[in-house]
Amino acid sequence: MFNDALLIKLEGRIEKLRCEMIKSGLKNGLNHPDTIKYSQQLDMLLNRYNRMRTSL
Repeated sequence: MFNDALLIKLEGRIEKLRCEMIKSGLKNGLNHPDTIKYSQQLDMLLNRYNRMRTSL
């Protein structure tokens, strides 16, 4: 149950960051430092999410 709540919270953060990355990519381009930063942060969150799911 504790992990379920964390996963749900992490899913929300992932979705929010994904939206920010898409907005940045559309506005600034895919190679803009902000877009790349969002992409890298999203990768870290997705990796964490996958590790948590496999440890259940």
